[in-house]
Amino acid sequence: MSVASPINRAASGGEDALTALTALVRADLESCNRLIVDKMQSPVALIPQLAAHIVAAGGKRLRPLLTLAAARLCGYRGNRHVLLAACVEFIHTATLLHDDVVDESALRRGQASANALFGNKPSVLVGDFLFARAFELMVEDGSLKVLGILSAASSTIAEGEVLQLVTQNDTTTTEAQYLQVIEGKTAALFAAATRIGAVVADRPLAEEEALDTYGRTLGTAFQLVDDALDYSAAQEQLGKTVGDDFREGKITLPVLLAFERGTEAERGFWRRVLEEREQGPEDLAEAQRLIARHGALHDTVERARLYGDQALAALRSFPDGPERRALADIVEFCIARAR
Repeated sequence: MSVASPINRAASGGEDALTALTALVRADLESCNRLIVDKMQSPVALIPQLAAHIVAAGGKRLRPLLTLAAARLCGYRGNRHVLLAACVEFIHTATLLHDDVVDESALRRGQASANALFGNKPSVLVGDFLFARAFELMVEDGSLKVLGILSAASSTIAEGEVLQLVTQNDTTTTEAQYLQVIEGKTAALFAAATRIGAVVADRPLAEEEALDTYGRTLGTAFQLVDDALDYSAAQEQLGKTVGDDFREGKITLPVLLAFERGTEAERGFWRRVLEEREQGPEDLAEAQRLIARHGALHDTVERARLYGDQALAALRSFPDGPERRALADIVEFCIARAR
């Protein structure tokens, strides 16, 4: 059931919402992009070359956009949010480089991944460089509170990735464990990105916590939709090879629901392809058929909508205005990708 709220979902679709948010903070985003390019530079030529490949690969800059918009929502008119938005993007990009190595991904945002082009070792080391740059930016900002929020998010991301590795290929994984993985690898950085908008504006703790809730629930909805898309999207829509989660044996909500609702023979299929990693050329299609049969994609997206409603509710404590409306419409952007 949707949370009653005066904030309406975007009627015109997700991409319009992203365009509107980008337009709202365009000047700040351009400053952020210039700072990102500047801070990627290094006398070691491979570092800016590899970093530029992933940073310039067509990403939406969603997390830094959230930082910039959250700061404006809170009435901030200085420049700290630009530096911190770049910091958030560096943390995110570093995790992408590391993730693609762990997952042995060949594509990122529809293009060859950095590890596919440059190799695993350079990708890991440049990811480390970007993490270091992020912490340099935090120190430059000078706020121990901001440093605490972003450093805690960074360690939580690492914990989430390790937990995903531990639960991979294990069909006894619980839904609670799965949500803990999402909290770590995705929601924590969304929450930090929005919370620091209130911190730089020196807003009350209640507003910090509201933006933390908004980011955390939005990030959870975003990841739920991503996990649904892995079994339903065209490769061009997903930005990576469809079925990567299946091939890697990742336990996501569509799989958990299909496994729970399936027959014993169907559970045997999931154990073979995910736990034993015995996968034939037709097994992805069979996995998609079973997931569709048990309504697992639909229910995963509906779960995302419930989290989206929580994100909308968290915005209700802020006055109406273009920033609040743009942040509300981004909830629809995140969920509309499943269409």
